[in-house]
Amino acid sequence: MAKKLFVGGLSWNTTDDALRQAFERFGQIDEAKVIVDRDTGRSRGFGFVTFADDAAGTNAVNEMNDTELDGRSIRVSEAH
Repeated sequence: MAKKLFVGGLSWNTTDDALRQAFERFGQIDEAKVIVDRDTGRSRGFGFVTFADDAAGTNAVNEMNDTELDGRSIRVSEAH
């Protein structure tokens, strides 16, 4: 079963690819998406990572929450 994670506190410079690369060591990723402002195209500072496997998502939350990505401390939790 897939697990979708919320990733907050992202740098304005973090891309979809960088987000995917940071999390891919935990398992197969179905989607990694940085949310951008539709008017400016600028990152809104958060995104979502969807894992194909529930356990991989749980491991990613445990390992990545309160770590640093692109110079910023990120928050990782299950998306609701």
